[in-house]
Amino acid sequence: MLGYVTLGTNDLQKGAPFYDAIAQEMGVGRMMDFDTFIAWGEWGGGAGIALTKPFDGQPATVGNGVMVAIEARDPAQVQRLYDIALAHGGTCEGAPGPRGEADAQGNVFYAGYFRDPDGNKLNAFCMAPAGSLAAG
Repeated sequence: MLGYVTLGTNDLQKGAPFYDAIAQEMGVGRMMDFDTFIAWGEWGGGAGIALTKPFDGQPATVGNGVMVAIEARDPAQVQRLYDIALAHGGTCEGAPGPRGEADAQGNVFYAGYFRDPDGNKLNAFCMAPAGSLAAG
């Protein structure tokens, strides 16, 4: 149902490397690249993400309660995306780990939360077999 999500930025050149690195881990690249707008994803693929300077010329602000979730393949990719985010100017909003109880199939929601350089909140998540997350 979703085609893409757009987030605002006040410094596209500062934010672009953050999303370039996230996109690379997800196996995609830039699909649109303009002076005020960059979109990452793959035409005909899953939902993409875009970063833009606001059209109205006003400063970009962060939406309270707004978050973009990136579906990872497994907990290891959740960790990589989280680490990539922090290495590219992001900040921690909750380290990767299981959240809540296992569902009826024995899977647990596993996620790491972070903010991009503009303060937009994102997470990387997957559903993982609860038994595969044993401490070690």
